[in-house]
Amino acid sequence: MRLKDLPTHERPRERALASGVEALADRELLALLLGSGVPGSDAVDLAGQLIARHGGLYDLARAAPAELVAHAGIGPAKAARVCAAFHLGRRASRPPPARRAVASTAALAAVAAPHLRGLRTERVVVIVCDGGGTVLRAGPFSPATGDGASDGASSDGSPLSVRELLAHVLRCGGSAFGLAHNHPDGNLEPSRADRQVTHRVQEAAGLVGLRFLDHVIVTEKSWRRVEPGQGS
Repeated sequence: MRLKDLPTHERPRERALASGVEALADRELLALLLGSGVPGSDAVDLAGQLIARHGGLYDLARAAPAELVAHAGIGPAKAARVCAAFHLGRRASRPPPARRAVASTAALAAVAAPHLRGLRTERVVVIVCDGGGTVLRAGPFSPATGDGASDGASSDGSPLSVRELLAHVLRCGGSAFGLAHNHPDGNLEPSRADRQVTHRVQEAAGLVGLRFLDHVIVTEKSWRRVEPGQGS
C-alpha cells in the first residue's frame, strides 16, 4: 500500500502536523526525509529496512552518503537529505560558544565534545577563549600538511603546525586556548605523539603570551586529559 492510499490520520506527515513529531516512530520520521518509497515498499517500509540494515538509528546517523546509496531505493538525493538531517541535529546540540566559559578541563571537554562525537575519523578541535575564559570560537583546526612547517604530529600521525595553530588563536583575538581530538575507536589512552604535541603547544604558547588551557581526548562516552611529554 502506498502512503497516499492510507487513511489521512495514519499518514506520517499528517500525524506529525496534527500530533507533533514526537508521536511518530523512528521509521516514520525517517520516511518523512525519504519522501517516497520504491515499487513494493512505501517510504515507511523503506525507512524500516534502512534502519535495520544499519543496526539502528545510532549507526545509521554515522553512515556516509555512499553507504546509504548502496541500499536499493536510496539515491543520491535521499542519501544527502538523511545525512544532512542527522548532521543538522548534531549541530543543533552545540550551544552558542559565547554562552560557554572554560574554567576547567572538564568544561573544555564539554565544549569540544559536540564537535567530535559521531565522527568516524580523527579531528582536531581548537577552543579559543578570552582572558576570562569565555569561548570566542570553537571548531575544527586543519593542520598544515607536508610543507616542512610542522612542529609536531597530530594523533593520527599527520603534521600539526604549532605556528599555524597559534596564528589562528591570535587572529581570533584569543588570550587562551585549548585543544581536543577524538579517538573513534573509543580508546582514551594518549599516544606518544599526543603527549609530544601537548608539550610543544604548551611551550610555544608561553613564548607568545598565550595561556594554554589543556588538551583532551574525547570519545563517544568519555574524555581524558593529555599530559604533556617530551619523549622521542
